[in-house]
Amino acid sequence: MTQPKLMFEPSQWLEDGIHLETHNGLSLFRFSDSLQNRSDALLELSKTKGLSLEEQAELDSLSQLSEIFTYANSSLAANAKWYPPPSENLSQNAPNGGANIAIPQRL
Repeated sequence: MTQPKLMFEPSQWLEDGIHLETHNGLSLFRFSDSLQNRSDALLELSKTKGLSLEEQAELDSLSQLSEIFTYANSSLAANAKWYPPPSENLSQNAPNGGANIAIPQRL
């Protein structure tokens, strides 16, 4: 018979541990600094002296939440209409000094 697994509810971190950050107009899910620090500390403890069952459950939950964020953020990025930010060095009145140069590939 399988032993029940202790699990933290990710919803406990909704208010203080999770936020949206905007990068180049794209909103992404992130851990708060304090939650990221906690995750890093648990990961380091797991490598050095081991974790209690409760700490391991917390780290497992944070790891799953991180995987969910990675999936959600990559889906958001893939579906976003992304345009690179305009360069500060370009001017609409400046002549086009670029050249289109084709370099043959070595096969």
